[in-house]
Amino acid sequence: MSVRDMLRSNDERFLALAAGLGPDEWARPSLCDAWTNHDVLAHLVIGYRSGAGATTREIICHGGSFDRANTAMACALAAARSPEELLDEFGELVYRPRGLGRVFPPQLLLGDHITHELDILFALDRAPQISGEAVVAVLNTQVALPNPFVPAYRNSRGLRLRATDIDWAHGDRGPLVEGRGVELVSVLGSRPRMLSALRGDGVKLLSSRISPSRIRRGG
Repeated sequence: MSVRDMLRSNDERFLALAAGLGPDEWARPSLCDAWTNHDVLAHLVIGYRSGAGATTREIICHGGSFDRANTAMACALAAARSPEELLDEFGELVYRPRGLGRVFPPQLLLGDHITHELDILFALDRAPQISGEAVVAVLNTQVALPNPFVPAYRNSRGLRLRATDIDWAHGDRGPLVEGRGVELVSVLGSRPRMLSALRGDGVKLLSSRISPSRIRRGG
C-alpha cells in the first residue's frame, strides 16, 4: 500500500471512530497543550485546506510565530464550527484536499494525523486501533527526518527504541526505550502522558528531553 493510500485509509478509520465521540469528549483537554479535542479536530481540517497565503498572513499577524498562528486558526475554527460540521468537512477533504493539503508530503500528514488522534484518544483513556503498518510508517519517518513540527528526530537521538507490539526497532546502541508503537509515537512527539507506559534504561533520558513547553501544536 502506498503512503497516500495508507493516509486515506487511516483517515477513513479515524472518521468512523470520531463520529462516536460525544460533546463532553470533544470538550475535554487533549494532550496537545492548551487545545481541547475539538481544537485538535479543527487543526486537522485546517491542515487539509489552508492555503499558503492565508497561513503566512496569520503567522505575520502573530509576530512571526507559527505556534501562535496555528493556535489562533484552530481555536477560531473550533469556535465557529461544531465537531459534527468539522467531521463532515474533514470527510470531504480526505478525498479532495485543498491548499497545502494537496502538496504536503503524505508521510508527514500521516504522522500529523496519527499523532493528533493519539492526543485525543489518550486524553480520553481510549485504546487506539491504528494499524501496525501505519504506526511503523510514522515511526520510520519521524526518527529519520528532522521535522520542525514534530521533535521525534531530536528526541530519539542516541537511544535504542523497540516496539513491543509491532515489528519495529531503531538504533543499535545507547540506552533502551521500549513500549507499544503508539506510545512511542506519542512520547517521541513530546507528549509526556504515556511516558509511564514505557520501559528501559533510556526512559529517564527521553523524559528529560520532553516538556509541555516543547510541544509543537502542528504535529
